[in-house]
Amino acid sequence: MPTIITRGAMSAQSFGLFAADSAIELEYLVVAGGAGSGSGAGGGGGAGGFRTGTGIVAVSGDSFTVTVGAGGSSPSASAGSSGSNSVFGTITSAGGGGGAKGFYTYLAGTAGGSGGGGGARQGDTTAIGGAGNTPSVSPSQGNSGASSFPGTTPGTGRGGGGGGATAAGSTGASGGTGNGGAGTTSSISGSSLTYAGGGGGGGFRVAGADTTAPSGGAGGGGNGGNGTGTVGTVGNPGTVNTGGGAGGGGAGSSAESNGAAGGSGIVIIRYSDSKAAASSTTGSPTITVAGGYRVYKWTGSGSITF
Repeated sequence: MPTIITRGAMSAQSFGLFAADSAIELEYLVVAGGAGSGSGAGGGGGAGGFRTGTGIVAVSGDSFTVTVGAGGSSPSASAGSSGSNSVFGTITSAGGGGGAKGFYTYLAGTAGGSGGGGGARQGDTTAIGGAGNTPSVSPSQGNSGASSFPGTTPGTGRGGGGGGATAAGSTGASGGTGNGGAGTTSSISGSSLTYAGGGGGGGFRVAGADTTAPSGGAGGGGNGGNGTGTVGTVGNPGTVNTGGGAGGGGAGSSAESNGAAGGSGIVIIRYSDSKAAASSTTGSPTITVAGGYRVYKWTGSGSITF
């Protein structure tokens, strides 16, 4: 039988200190896929949910699944689809809500991490934007999309902007811009970057051309199309790996232009470089060691084991 030698009261306390010292506290950023936008003075796509924080603790042998959400699509002459969720361990960020279709049909935006903007149709009532922070988490993961405005004079009919991580979308109403809501800046990667901007709404040719395309929100939101000519111009996609929503398609005097796809999400974690490197990863994350941190960045789904 082996002999266990202890020295005073050190054994239990020393074991506890060793366990605490081996624990790794993780900081995380989880951004979901941004939403696709609607066609024909369509609503901007909502940004993917943005969640960041600390408090996840890993010890040797722990594994975490990483899911990076895809951006939503924008089928021809249709509303945009919502983005897909991104996940790290127990943290889930919800995909952005799809931007609504406008032109001959006007619809409400879809709820999501940030909500999609409402679609516009000349002479009809306003279509509301989708709710943000859906499902509800604290701190909030996003904001609501904006309502559209049908318009009666040149340059006033626009789809509502999609919501962003920091701000709601701007209404397409007269005097409003239809711009997407701003995203949020994070330095977890070692560089200050902005994520989860909402897509701009699409412009509408109402009694004259709407030549000003609504802007996407800072953080990868796509610009909306404008309302020039007979069909307007196509909306712009959200930027990949930002969770940005797409810009809505414009509508001209007799036809509509399509929206675009939302930007894919991203998952980043970091922890003190005084701790050991992970024993294995999948999904080909980018790994850097700088500024006192080990940083793991996934642009596609994978896993990490400590």
